[in-house]
Amino acid sequence: MTVSPFDHPLLSALLGDEEASRHFSVEAEIEAALAFERALAEAEARNGIIGREAAAAIVTALGTFRPDTALLRAGVAKDGVMVPELVRQIRVAVGEPHGDKVHFGATSQDVIDTSLVLRLKAIVEHIGLLLTETVLRLTSLEERFGGRALAGMTRMQPAIPVKVADRIMAWRAPLQRHQERLSEQSTRLLVVQFGGAAGTLEKLGDKGPAVRAALAAKLGLADAAQWQSQRDALADFAGLASLLTGSLGKFGQDIALMAQGGIDITLSGGGGSSAMPHKQNPVKAEALVALARFNAMQLSGMHQALVHEQERSGAAWMLEWLLLPQMVVASAASLRLAAELAGQIESLGH
Repeated sequence: MTVSPFDHPLLSALLGDEEASRHFSVEAEIEAALAFERALAEAEARNGIIGREAAAAIVTALGTFRPDTALLRAGVAKDGVMVPELVRQIRVAVGEPHGDKVHFGATSQDVIDTSLVLRLKAIVEHIGLLLTETVLRLTSLEERFGGRALAGMTRMQPAIPVKVADRIMAWRAPLQRHQERLSEQSTRLLVVQFGGAAGTLEKLGDKGPAVRAALAAKLGLADAAQWQSQRDALADFAGLASLLTGSLGKFGQDIALMAQGGIDITLSGGGGSSAMPHKQNPVKAEALVALARFNAMQLSGMHQALVHEQERSGAAWMLEWLLLPQMVVASAASLRLAAELAGQIESLGH
């Protein structure tokens, strides 16, 4: 057992997702932060906030810049975020006379939040692909076995006969709704954060909105007014993560119960037992249930992180860092496991 099973060298094989986790690595975070600083310099030069020579010097320096991560770590211990130390290092790399134009008009939260959104953009695409694959796997099961009969169960007791297609519909339909939710949420989630010290872009005067729009365009994000103390889009995304894993948990629970009966389903590739060689444990189904319960518990914390004091909260912001990455990786892992589990179903119904 370790602090996080999602990047544990052993447990992550079951509970992790390499692609989702990659976007929460320190390398990905730094890369996105540097993309922000590069795009900011270009957007400000375009709108006359800094000179074109300064922007060119910043872009050139960032092309080969590699931060000292040991100093970034020390900076986080002191400042709470890596940005002050990162900006200091970039300014040294740019040198005189343009170093002081790095990060002009921005604040640490602009870098951290926009960096997060840039990485969430890639993760949303990844989750969308996994969702589509899982829906297709369930559709394939319906095509193969949908006309067969199952013993319908209500309140854990035998009810009336149903078709396999009826149960598969209860697994697949929520996932199709989550596809719609993911598309709809993306318009609010994948937006730039740029507000300056207290959200007013005071250093940019009347050119603030134009710089922000240009910054968003260069980063491939939508433009939006600053949201540094308005965290509802992130909480909404966390809610979708919990809904998604909850729906997949229902699929896992049903498969585990059917496997327990040993009549309605045949699975290949079940987990072995060290003491009982005859067993085929429904490991993936169990993991889906566990991940569903995990995300449901974390969601309350993301709702706690909505409570910011005035223009910015350090405490609520940090709480997001503790919760959101694990919820996202849990969601991607659940989709991967569900698709694999559906592929292990050799027979369903009778």
